[in-house]
Amino acid sequence: MITGSCILITGGTGSFGNTFVPLTLAKFSPKKLIIFSRDEMKQWEMAKKYQGDPRVRFFIGDVRDKDRLHRALDDVDYVVHAAATKIVPTAEYNPFECIKTNINGAMNLIDACIDQGVKRVVALSTDKASSPANLYGATKLASDKLFVASNAYSGAHGTRFAVVRYGNVMGSRGSVIPFFMSIKHKGVLPITDARMTRFMISLEQGVELVWHAFDDMVGGEIYVKKIPSIKMTDLATVVAPDARQEVVGIRPGEKLHEQMIGEEDAFYTYEYAEHFKILPAIHDWDKDASRIKDGQHVPEGFRYTSDNNTEWMSRETLAAWIEANRHKIGSI
Repeated sequence: MITGSCILITGGTGSFGNTFVPLTLAKFSPKKLIIFSRDEMKQWEMAKKYQGDPRVRFFIGDVRDKDRLHRALDDVDYVVHAAATKIVPTAEYNPFECIKTNINGAMNLIDACIDQGVKRVVALSTDKASSPANLYGATKLASDKLFVASNAYSGAHGTRFAVVRYGNVMGSRGSVIPFFMSIKHKGVLPITDARMTRFMISLEQGVELVWHAFDDMVGGEIYVKKIPSIKMTDLATVVAPDARQEVVGIRPGEKLHEQMIGEEDAFYTYEYAEHFKILPAIHDWDKDASRIKDGQHVPEGFRYTSDNNTEWMSRETLAAWIEANRHKIGSI
């Protein structure tokens, strides 16, 4: 579908963009792939990798600036929305700034995409948007709702919007694996709670989910990848088997277990071989056969959380992944 098209990714110099861009160039050979972000240094560093490739373009801009988005989206067919204020403590201490980017930025992008006739938009979400316990999660829930509802808002323009939701991205900047690796020489690793669990997904899996959403979406779907869970104590043991694990307590806004799908969403959720799909509760879209396709409705009371998961990542599997990806952990 996206072969030979023009694609723009907001926040494209982040961890997701650094994986999405080379994989998409190789698999689909788009006519043009635009990286839209506000950090000129990250763009300068990323541009070195694609010198001589006329398909890759860079556009300095901020999703807070609707006029700049409008200009950047000229002749764009598909958009991946990855720009966000993501760090939980940063959002808690800078709430106005988080809202400006995650909510106002989503509204600006939606309007600009509709006005410019973009065909399809996939927005990246997070487990923290399901029953949010912090401001970051609350803003992403609001953003998800905006993208879902905008399928009716777009009217005759025909722009379609969907969302993909996943948990902890393995090895990405600021995530737990590179953090533990950076301090393991101290001989002590801080553990929030010995019971804590997290979902684990690779960036490559996240990219594949976005590709699937572009191909499958009718509009308003939230795609949730089936991925394994791991106990934080097991993760710490793999990273630093000789280090002492010190329980430090849950931080403000932090959950003991991650949740991707809550009981309140079970009424609108369908299961597929490799993912779940939450359909919109509005306009009876959850009963639309073109959106459901071959999905099976999940039972009432269903929850998809990192502690009740049926798939668990072993220490051996995590250790093998770390060894294979050591060269890039924490660098993208």
